[in-house]
Formats: sequence, structure tokens, C-alpha cells
Amino acid sequence: MNTILVMSIVLLLLMVLISGKTGLRNIFGLFLNLIVILVFIILANWQINLLLLTLATSIIILTLAIFMSSEDNHVTTIAYKSSLLVVLPLILLAFIIQYLSQIQGFSVEQADELETLSLSVGLNFSDLAVSIMTISMLGAVAEAAMAITANLIELIEKNPYISSSSLAAERLLISKQIMGTAINTLFFGMLGSSLPLILWYVNLNENLSLIINSKLLLAEAMTMFLGILAIIFTIELASHYVIMERKKSI
Repeated sequence: MNTILVMSIVLLLLMVLISGKTGLRNIFGLFLNLIVILVFIILANWQINLLLLTLATSIIILTLAIFMSSEDNHVTTIAYKSSLLVVLPLILLAFIIQYLSQIQGFSVEQADELETLSLSVGLNFSDLAVSIMTISMLGAVAEAAMAITANLIELIEKNPYISSSSLAAERLLISKQIMGTAINTLFFGMLGSSLPLILWYVNLNENLSLIINSKLLLAEAMTMFLGILAIIFTIELASHYVIMERKKSI
């Protein structure tokens, strides 16, 4: 029994014990998303257009991540609509980031592992970099959309006669809390995955400019940057939809 299997069993047990039926549904959604990622890898290897494949994969992942996490159709509908409207334009932004930073392909640090392998794999690594950045931010987008939508709807249901100014103040407070938590998650995730590389550079007494311009670090940083923008836009758009619906119902 390997470590991944043990940790998966522990995760399954904890989610069932803590969340019950909801935990099982979330695990099932996670399992389906893993299958989607595997299908994405297979189809990308078959030379399917990466951009169309990324778009279709993003829509499916967001659908599963949001609708499998809650039974409240009101919350999931707003969160899903907001997520799609944020992710689709940000795919275009990922193109711009990739064009300016040129972070596609392999880095110098990976040369030793690749020197005995053929690099003629027939993939467009520029499009693949865009796909990686896009898919990496989907979890953060879905989480932020669900969090802000559920919190605001719950607030309105508990206090239907809350004034517009009070609702705006609560919206700002909740947005800051969700944004701070989500951005910290992205930052420390990037830092944790890049820490061995950073320590390696430090031990080699490399120049700061070389460290900052490392392709591996830059790719992680650009992915984090795109994720932060996605979180900010998602929170603003989802909260806007909730408030607009509330105004219409008054």
C-alpha cells in the first residue's frame, strides 16, 4: 500500500465522517474531475486542438466542481454563471501572459532528465502552457464563487429587510475575507511547490535576477497571478448577481 492510497483513504473517511452525504458527493465530483483530466491528457496526446480542448475541459470541471458541491440550485446557478463569465475571458489573458513571458516548454533545470528522451512529441507547448494556467485556476474560481454566493444569499435569507448600505458593507467584509484566504492559499501553494528550487538557487549563490527569471518560477508566478485575478473578478461578479437579484425581488 503506497502513500497516495493511504492518504486517499484517510481523506475519504474524514470527509464522510465530517460531511456525511455531502462529503461523499464531493468525493464523487473530485473523482469525476480526475477522469476529465485524464481524458484531457489522452486527447491532447492525440493532437486534438488544445485550445478547444481546454475550453471544453474548463466548462466540464467547473460544472462538476460547483454542482456537485451543493444542492442549493440558487447558489450553484449564480456561482456557475459567474465562474464561466470570468474564466472564458481570462483564457485570452493567459494567451497574452504566455506571449509576453514565453514560459512554455522545459527549463534548463530539467535538461538532465530530458537529455536521453526525444522532444519531438508534436505538441504546441505554447498552447499547453495556456491550458495549464487555465486549468490551474479553476478550483480557486469555483471555490470563490460558491463562497461569496452562499454567504450573501444566507445573509439575505436571515435578514430579508437588510438595507442596501448594510448589505454593501457586509459584501465588502465577506469579499475581503474570502479573497484573503484564497490568495494566501494560492501563494503558499506556489511557494511550497517552488521552495526546493529556491533553496537550490540560494545554495548555488545564484544572482537574484536569475532566480526571478527562472522559467519554472516564472510559470508558477504567472499561474498564481492569473488565479488571483480570477478570484477577484469572480467575487465581484458573483456578489453583483446576488445583489441584483435581491433588488429585483424587492
